[in-house]
Amino acid sequence: MPLSAPVISCVQKLVLYETRARYFLVGSNHAQTKHRVLKIDRTEPKDLVIIDDKHVYSQQEVRELLGRLDLGNRTKIGQKGSSGLSKAVSAYGIVGFVRFLEGYYIILITKRRKMADIGGHSIYKIEDTNMIYIPNDSVRIAHPDEARYVRIFQNVDLSSNFYFSYSYDLSHSLQYNLTLLKTTCDLVKTEEVFTHNRQDSFDIFEDEGLPTQVVYGIKNEPYAKYVWNVKLLEKIKETVHPDWLMYIIHGFCGQSKLLIYGRPVYVTLIARRSSKFAGTRFLKRGANCEGDVANEVETEQIIHDASVMSFTAGSYSSYVQVRGSVPLYWSQDISTMMPKPPIRLDQADPYAHVAALHFDQMLQRFGSPIIILNLVKKREKRKHEKILSEELYPAILNLNQFLPPEHCIDYIAWDMARYTKSKLCNVLDRLSLIAENVVKRTGFFVNRPDFYCHTLRPDERWGDLGGYVTASGCMQTGVLRTNCVDCLDRTNTAQFMVGKCALAYQLYALGMIDKPKLQFDTDCVRLFEELYEDHGDTLSLQYGGSQLVHRVKTYRKIAPWTQHSKDIMQTLSRYYSNAFSDADRQDAINLFLQVFQPSELKPHLWELPTDFYLHQKNTMMLPQERRSYTFWWTEGILSYLPLPYDEVPCDENREKVMVKRLNRYDESIDTYTEFFKPYELSCFDDTFCLAMTNSARNKSSKEEAVLQRKTAASAPPPPSEEAISSSSEDDSGTDKEEEGAVSQRSTPVKFADSGDSTRGQEDFLQHPMKETYGLNLCDFPEEKDMLIYHRFVHLGQNQHKVERSRPMTDSRQSENFINLHPVSFFSQDSLYEVQLPKVDKESREIFENHIRVGRGLIQTLCREDVLMYREYIKNRYM
Repeated sequence: MPLSAPVISCVQKLVLYETRARYFLVGSNHAQTKHRVLKIDRTEPKDLVIIDDKHVYSQQEVRELLGRLDLGNRTKIGQKGSSGLSKAVSAYGIVGFVRFLEGYYIILITKRRKMADIGGHSIYKIEDTNMIYIPNDSVRIAHPDEARYVRIFQNVDLSSNFYFSYSYDLSHSLQYNLTLLKTTCDLVKTEEVFTHNRQDSFDIFEDEGLPTQVVYGIKNEPYAKYVWNVKLLEKIKETVHPDWLMYIIHGFCGQSKLLIYGRPVYVTLIARRSSKFAGTRFLKRGANCEGDVANEVETEQIIHDASVMSFTAGSYSSYVQVRGSVPLYWSQDISTMMPKPPIRLDQADPYAHVAALHFDQMLQRFGSPIIILNLVKKREKRKHEKILSEELYPAILNLNQFLPPEHCIDYIAWDMARYTKSKLCNVLDRLSLIAENVVKRTGFFVNRPDFYCHTLRPDERWGDLGGYVTASGCMQTGVLRTNCVDCLDRTNTAQFMVGKCALAYQLYALGMIDKPKLQFDTDCVRLFEELYEDHGDTLSLQYGGSQLVHRVKTYRKIAPWTQHSKDIMQTLSRYYSNAFSDADRQDAINLFLQVFQPSELKPHLWELPTDFYLHQKNTMMLPQERRSYTFWWTEGILSYLPLPYDEVPCDENREKVMVKRLNRYDESIDTYTEFFKPYELSCFDDTFCLAMTNSARNKSSKEEAVLQRKTAASAPPPPSEEAISSSSEDDSGTDKEEEGAVSQRSTPVKFADSGDSTRGQEDFLQHPMKETYGLNLCDFPEEKDMLIYHRFVHLGQNQHKVERSRPMTDSRQSENFINLHPVSFFSQDSLYEVQLPKVDKESREIFENHIRVGRGLIQTLCREDVLMYREYIKNRYM
C-alpha cells in the first residue's frame, strides 16, 4: 500500500566504512544534510546481521559518530599511525545482498549516468558496481565452488541496461503514478500534515534552495514482476528503513528532445523487462505454469512539455504496449545446431489454462480490451510458425466464452513476413490501419482535461477515441499485445507504427500539432524512429544475442544496399550467441534472480540437466492441491470488469458461493463436480446443476464416476501437435485463416479392477469437496444462499415432473446433461436471474462425448483416429 507522504525518500549517496568487526554504511540525501547509518556484522561467517537504528543524523552528528568509531577501534589508545576506521568505497545505492556457499556479499552502485528526467525526477543508468564480501577473513569458511558461483553471478552485467530512480517508481506506468499522486496530494492539503510528513524524509532539491512543493514523490510498493532485485533485497526488507531500499529495472530507457513550432517537447521511452520466466532466446520460449511468458516487455512512451516540469502543473501523456512470447507450452531444441530448430508443443493444454493465467494478469494490470496482434507466418511449405497460430486461436476462442462480449479478447492475425515479400503490398500502410484501430480502442493517458488544439481545430477522428475520460483528463484502458515468434524484429516495427500513431494523438491532445497525424521523413518521426530502433536493438541483444536484423527502413524498402551485409552479420552473431553463450547467460540470470539458490544439500547449478523445474513451480503438485477456477479470471479484477452474473457481490469469491450451493443438493453431485470441472462452459449454472441432480439419483452413478476417474489416468495420451505437424505435407497452397478450434476425439479407456475402484471410491468420498476447493463444508449456509436453494428446488421439482412424463431413453438421459437452455429458470422479477452464455456446437459435442464416456458408452475408433494414433506412436517412440 502506498504511504501518504509526497516526499522523496531514498538515500542517494553512500559511503562504506570498515573495521575488523563491522561495516558501517552511511547514507545521505543529495545535499548531505540528513544521514542514516547501517551497521553490518562481519563476525558471522554465513548469516547476515544488520542493525538499523532508523535515526536521522545531521552532518555534524555523523562526523562525531565516525570519530568515536575511529578512536574506539584503534589498536592502542592515542595511536595516530593506524586508523581503526577506514573508508572502503563510495556508492550511489544498494542493489542487494546475495549468498552462495560461503558468507554474504553486498552489491553497491559505484557509477551512474542520468538518462532521462520526468517531472523533475531523474532516471539513472547503472554504469558500474562493486561486489564486496562481508565476513572478515578470520572467520571465513572457504568452499571450493564459491569462486565459480561468483563468476556466474557476475556474468549478469549490471552496467548494461539496468535503471533506477530515487524518487520515481519505474515499475509502474506514468498513469498509475500520477493517479496515485493526485489522490495522495488531495490528502495533504493542510500545512500541519505536510510538515509532519517532511520530518523524516529526504529532499533532492534541498541543496538548490527550491521549495519542496515543486516536486512530489510517492513511496509506493513496486510491481515485483518488473523489478530485478526483489530477491536480493528480501533479506533486509523487514529489517531496515524503507529509505535504504532501491529497486532496479532491466530493459531500456531513452529520452529525446523535440522542437515543435519552437515548443520544447520531451519524448521518453521506457521498456520494462519481466523478471518472471526470464532468459535467452531458445532457452525460454512460451509460458510457464503460472502464466508468465518469455521475453515479456512493457514499453511506455511518455510525452511532456519541457517548459513546465512539475507533475501538478505540467502537461503529460503516456501510452503503453506489451510484447511477449506466445502464451503456450512450446519450445525449440537447440541441440540439433540448426538455425531454425523445429517448434514443438511440450504439453497438451486443451482448456487453455496457461493462456488464461497470462491474460488474467493482463486484465488485472490494464483492464479491457486486450488486443492481440499475432505476426507469425500462416503460409509455409512445412509447418513451423503456423503451429503456434493453430494452437493460440482456439485458446482465445475458448477463453472468450467466459467473458462478457464487451470485454472479450480481440485477436488480429496478420502474416507480416508474407506481406513483406509482396511487391504490391505496403507493410507499413497496413500496420498504420491496425495502429489507428488499436489506439482508438484503448485510448491513452493525458493529465489535462482541456484539449486546446481540439477546441480550436476539431478533428473527426477524435470523436470515437476510446479510453476512460475523467474530470482531470483521459486514461488508457486495455493494451495491445504484439508477438511474432521471437518478439524482436517484426514486433519492434509493429510497435513503432502503433507508437507513431499514438504519438500523433498525444501531441494533438497537448496542443502541439493541428491534427492527429504525422508523416514520415519529418524531424519528429525520424527522432522517434531512432529512439525505437535503439529500444529494439537493446531488447534484441538481451534476448537474442544480436541487434535487430530487420529494421523499419527494411520494411519501408528504403534501406541502403550495405544494410544487407549488416543483416547477415547480425544473423550470424545471433546464431553464435544462441549456440554457444546462451546457456551461460541463462545460468547467470537464474542465479541473479535467485530462481536457483545454491546449497550444499542439492546439486550445483552447472550439474542440472535443465532448469525446467526452477521455472515451473507446481509441476510436482498433486491434483487436489491445484485450484480450479470456475471463472478463469481472478477475484482481483471483479471490481472493474462487469460480469454476466449479478447475484453475487463483487467482493465475494463467486466460486465458493457456487460450490456451496452445488454441495447442498446431493452428496453424489460431489463426484460429478470433481469429474466435470474442466468441462464447465461458464459456471455451475442452475440448469446444469438440475440436470446433474436428476441423473445423480441413479444408484450406480457414483461407481461410474469414480471408476472413470481412476481409469482416466491409464488412458494413452492424445496425439501431440508436434506429431501431427511433423507428418504434414507441403501446405503452401493453403492460406486459410484459423477459424475454429481443433476437433476433439474420444480416446479408448482401459477399465481398472473392481477392487481398486471400490478402494478409490472410499478414499474419494471421504473428502471430495474439501480437498478440491479447500472449503469448510460443516458451516451452515447463509440465509441468502438458502433462499436461492429453495427457489431452485421448487422450480427443479416442477421441471422434473415435466421430464418424467417423457420416455427416458439413453439419448434422453444424455440430453438432460447437455441441453443447456439459453434463459434462466427464474422468473423475470427475481433478483437472482441468470443469463447463460451461448454455447457453440463444437463445445456441445465435446461435452456430449465426455458424458458418454463417463457413462461407459465408448465410441469405436474411426479410420482417421487409428492413423493419427499410429503416426503419434511412430514419431514419439520409434
